[in-house]
Amino acid sequence: MSERKHTRSRGAHRESSRAHREGVESRRAALEIVRRVIDDGAYADLLLGERLPAFLPVDRRLVTRIVLGTMAWLGRLDYELEKLTARPLGGIQPVALAIMRTALYQLRFLDRTPAHAVVDTAVTLAKETREAKLAAGFINAVLRRATRETIAMPRREENEVQHLAVKWSHPKWMIERFIAWFGVDAAERLMEADNEAAPNVIRLNLARGTREEILARLESENFQIAPGGRSPETAILASAPLMDSRAFAAGLFQVQSEASQIVARMLAPAANSIVADCAAAPGGKATHLAELAGLEARIVALDRNPHGLVNARALARRLGHHVAVVQADVTAGVPLKPAAFTHVLLDAPCTGLGTMREHPEIRWRLKPAAPARMAKLQLKMLESTAALVKPGGAIVYAVCSFAPEEGDDVVKAFLGAHQEFEIDRHPPNYDEISDLLDERGALKTRSDIGDLDGFFAMRMIRRA
Repeated sequence: MSERKHTRSRGAHRESSRAHREGVESRRAALEIVRRVIDDGAYADLLLGERLPAFLPVDRRLVTRIVLGTMAWLGRLDYELEKLTARPLGGIQPVALAIMRTALYQLRFLDRTPAHAVVDTAVTLAKETREAKLAAGFINAVLRRATRETIAMPRREENEVQHLAVKWSHPKWMIERFIAWFGVDAAERLMEADNEAAPNVIRLNLARGTREEILARLESENFQIAPGGRSPETAILASAPLMDSRAFAAGLFQVQSEASQIVARMLAPAANSIVADCAAAPGGKATHLAELAGLEARIVALDRNPHGLVNARALARRLGHHVAVVQADVTAGVPLKPAAFTHVLLDAPCTGLGTMREHPEIRWRLKPAAPARMAKLQLKMLESTAALVKPGGAIVYAVCSFAPEEGDDVVKAFLGAHQEFEIDRHPPNYDEISDLLDERGALKTRSDIGDLDGFFAMRMIRRA
């Protein structure tokens, strides 16, 4: 072999080794996040936020897909692994089990990496991890069996709920609720959508320029803009937003789902409004309300979480808005003057059923009693915050859940006790969202309808 060919061969080998190492490290990060989410009760989005900046964009996408995909399809993966291992999964070393879960997800749902490479990387991770080293041979055997065999789903005609629980990887109690609320066909569409990636949506800060100006700036910084968006400030991206970009540092945009943006636009504060956002952390809707209302408005953000308010204040500073923050637990009363606000938003804590694309671990943590339990808290918060609304003013009650207990039932109970409020059946942004409103004027969105997170929102007016 000539010296030139030998040098080229060594260079190719080094490049291949480097790519292999990067592949191992990205999968190691995904493995560690999945293990912490499952075993320690951590939150996937927070851990991803901590780990992703260390990776190149292509590896960030891979880590995110493996983490969120493994958590979404966990029920299906565990069903298969029990068949493939022929043993209860509780008896398998936790790190070894996490390695098999993430690898099986890649084998079943990702197609860019060859099966043999997925298996080899999983075995490498096992050998390099103290807790799983002794299980490397077992992991290799199980995953190689998975490349050869297809595990049959439970028969639908024998037990429909069990079949759907495995097919779409949702808890059985949740499937039963979905069927009761929406019917079988719609429940399946919803579960299928739950397992897909949410669209990359940002809110343009129109206080810093026109839509056209900001989009041009983003495109100049290699943002990939996709069609869509109901509102002037809503932009859909074809890939993840670049959080280390100059545009982000300059406050030209904020990551915020489209459904969340619609909720703020339902409140529609005008110039000179006095606005309270009563569960404001981390500040996305409060700053959106500040943008909508303009410089002459007064915006107050309340939340019980001091760290969340620190984040809200920092966000307002980056976007160039003035938002006053107040730490308060509104379930115990609101430390603000009653009947003094023209506009109030209560995006209440909830089960999060409508956000399972971004937070797939929710489905495995919620219990059947959760919607009813949250509804008691939500009604208490609505009672408290509605007292802030001046006669002729408006309040929007919202939750990122489509459970009737947390939406319609809370509003019904509230209105039954407060005759001074009435439903606004024709909110100010009606033309933008009329297809998303029911006959009473309630906003109801789902991931299988219009690719929106699941929200309930109702705008109510205090009679003058």
